[in-house]
Amino acid sequence: MGWEKARERVRAVRSDLAAAVPVNAAQLPAAGLLWWIWSTSQDQYETGYGGAFGIFCLLMFAPLLLPLLGLLLSAVLTLPAILLARPTLRWSGGPEWACRTVAAAAAAAGWGAVTTALLRWPFVTTASVLTALGLLPALGNAYVRTRSWSAWGLWWRSALACAGLFALTLGGGLAAAATGLIPQYEPPELTAARLAGVWRGDHGAELRLTPDGRAEARSLPTESTDQNWAAPHHDDYAVCAGSGTWKPGKDDIGRPAVLLHLGGACGGDTHWSVSGTESAPQLYVRFGDPDAGTLRTLDRAGD
Repeated sequence: MGWEKARERVRAVRSDLAAAVPVNAAQLPAAGLLWWIWSTSQDQYETGYGGAFGIFCLLMFAPLLLPLLGLLLSAVLTLPAILLARPTLRWSGGPEWACRTVAAAAAAAGWGAVTTALLRWPFVTTASVLTALGLLPALGNAYVRTRSWSAWGLWWRSALACAGLFALTLGGGLAAAATGLIPQYEPPELTAARLAGVWRGDHGAELRLTPDGRAEARSLPTESTDQNWAAPHHDDYAVCAGSGTWKPGKDDIGRPAVLLHLGGACGGDTHWSVSGTESAPQLYVRFGDPDAGTLRTLDRAGD
């Protein structure tokens, strides 16, 4: 009797998981489009495409990618929610939709905690996004798995739902952009006094700017003086330590920037463009290819 119940539960979980894959696949293009629409209100660091090329590639290869991505998301996010929902339903006796919603949020919170600990992603944002991704499969697969649809019938319905969700998201995003609900990113205008201070980045990079125009650098990337682009081991930038001067100005496209000049053989003059927000400013520079080069950023120490 115990083995029969265990096999029944395994079959039920497999049925839920099989139903979750096309549901997850159907929502992924719309989720990707939502992410791209949101990213337009963030600094793109002048990459030029703003992620549009990635969206185009996703659409081109969607028939191949979506089933695989749907399976991955189902295994990572939906399956834990299913495993949590069943005992929750037996213990609480509440409505199934409520138990599935709670389980989806709990699974998302668990992955949010993992990514916060390992990757330092913001917990609230990550957990909220994962909850939104997990909610439709958690609620929808309970309906889908009860239908007597063939695999082909399930997937063509998934394709129709995918197209509908994408069209709704696109229309809503265009309307939000046209009405100003999604503002375009504008870098903060920082005075020379705000620019002065200590800025730190990855790999021990540090830049100290004093109000009198002096600069001290440590492990700081700067423009490479090696112009032999065809060389097999050409570096996009040089890593420098030394002193020099700085002044506020504009970069090549008119953004507020810091023009940094370090003395000696410590790389070339480098424009560090202003990014971030008034409360959490950043400096950044992109070396090499403007669309696919190396991006380095510095954060204001203490901000």
